Amino acid sequence: MLAIIVGLAIGIGLPMQTSINSRLRRAIGSPYLASLISFAIGTLFLLVMTWLMRHSLLFSWSLFTSQPWWLWIGGILGVIYLTGNILLFPKLGSVQTVIMPVLGQILAGLLIDNFGWFSSPQKPLSLTRVLGAVLVLLGVLGVVALDGWLERRHDRLDAAPKTNSGELWLWRAFGVLAGMLSAVQTAINGHLGQVLHSAVAAALVSFLVGTLGLVLVVLALRPKWQLTAQKRATAPWWMWLGGIVGALFVLGNAFLVPQIGTGLAVVIVLVGLMIGSLLIDQFGWLESQRNPLTLAQLLGLIVMIAGVALIRLF
Repeated sequence: MLAIIVGLAIGIGLPMQTSINSRLRRAIGSPYLASLISFAIGTLFLLVMTWLMRHSLLFSWSLFTSQPWWLWIGGILGVIYLTGNILLFPKLGSVQTVIMPVLGQILAGLLIDNFGWFSSPQKPLSLTRVLGAVLVLLGVLGVVALDGWLERRHDRLDAAPKTNSGELWLWRAFGVLAGMLSAVQTAINGHLGQVLHSAVAAALVSFLVGTLGLVLVVLALRPKWQLTAQKRATAPWWMWLGGIVGALFVLGNAFLVPQIGTGLAVVIVLVGLMIGSLLIDQFGWLESQRNPLTLAQLLGLIVMIAGVALIRLF
């Protein structure tokens, strides 16, 4: 039960982090600088937590020689996933930018569990688990797209881009791949937490690697800093907190995977993500536009919960 609560909580926090980072991006003028600041703040937060809990920030050098190389790349996969969403949005629109990575996450989560990849707890694939995953995906579709389809209208952000069919499918494939890499990151961080005997230390390593990766991206692209004194005066204080929310998300995943496996961790977090998104829309939190909950979205959420129950109970 604790694992479900943790998974839902960090999932709810994820769209809040997205909204916070979006506000930071508007103030700074660059998604890459905003991501770097978010990762850097999250890294500092985890440094403090690791020091308080372990009284040390050092790891044994033997870990780098005795453990597989992939154990240390979770942060890089997180950066690829984050950057992938930035690139996908103008190419695929809002709905497909959600659906394609979710499909990849669910697919990779089930495969990782079935084969025990990345030292994840092995949970054989069954018809019931596949059915549960399908229900989760259908629920996501219901939450993000059903209203628009029923009313035969499209959000202006989801207008079909003028892209040829072949290129469009390449972007969709990239979206699925980005989602799969996100699930791999979850599995890696879960095993890293076991190796380090600390989920906090695992989250710190992941964030630190991700921060270093973003430093290289920023140095290569050299985006312009646009946070003027006037913007700073009107900016909300909470726009700097996205990195802390992201750190808690990675920490929660590092805790969950050894307990319940990658596949179930992914789908529980997805349910939390949808709940968080609907709460933000319903109440207009974090300067977002209010969009009251609809019956179709509620039904989609119920279908997702049914899918999680199938995966969890059978």
